[in-house]
Amino acid sequence: MESLADFWRLASLRYKSHPWHGVSIGENAPDIVNVYIEVVPTDTLKYEVDKETGYLKIDRPQKFSNYIPALYGFIPQTYCGKSVAEFSNIKNGRKDISGDKDPLDICVLTERNIMHGDILLKATPIGGFRMLDGGEADDKIIATLKGDEVYCDWNDIADVPPSLVKRLEHYFLTYKDMPGQKTPRCEITHTYGRDEALEVINRSRKDYINKFGKLENKLSVAAMEAITFMQELMHRQDIGGKNE
Repeated sequence: MESLADFWRLASLRYKSHPWHGVSIGENAPDIVNVYIEVVPTDTLKYEVDKETGYLKIDRPQKFSNYIPALYGFIPQTYCGKSVAEFSNIKNGRKDISGDKDPLDICVLTERNIMHGDILLKATPIGGFRMLDGGEADDKIIATLKGDEVYCDWNDIADVPPSLVKRLEHYFLTYKDMPGQKTPRCEITHTYGRDEALEVINRSRKDYINKFGKLENKLSVAAMEAITFMQELMHRQDIGGKNE
């Protein structure tokens, strides 16, 4: 085996990567990003990735008959922490907003019918919602499916029909409210364009590295330690066998 890169390439043939940590954000990020889809418009259950195992799990049944009018998931190797919260505080003129400690959420618009989640795709960010969920920064990036024949000319949120933006906005403002609840849990303070969306993505990448470090480096160190341990163990066994 020539390098650790060869080792990880072979390991990937045997083991499934965790969609949050084991999948790259994409070589051309933030202009084009990899996306892991958890929920599609036909779902009547809210799915989300289990952060410990990487498997898709049922979070809850949808409380109302409304549905999300887009594919919904997150951008791998992102994290809403200090840097994302700082940007939200600046834009809102506040100092008390914190990150929600989750990967960065994203909606992907496409004219194609995609019937289930637990898939990866490439998307082009064009804008987003600056959303607060219980006082935490919970931005929702809006993107188009890369290569989509109908939406490929939408380069900024200004290109999206206002009715579709309102539909997305309504979903996120109501999807966590309980019947009879007087105070909404979620608030959208701004709808922003492509440039701010790219800034939020870059900040979430920074937060991810600050939180988890360079995962490939950590895995490589762990692999080298394991190999060294096995070599020492075999050497001791070999010496013990000769002494007998």
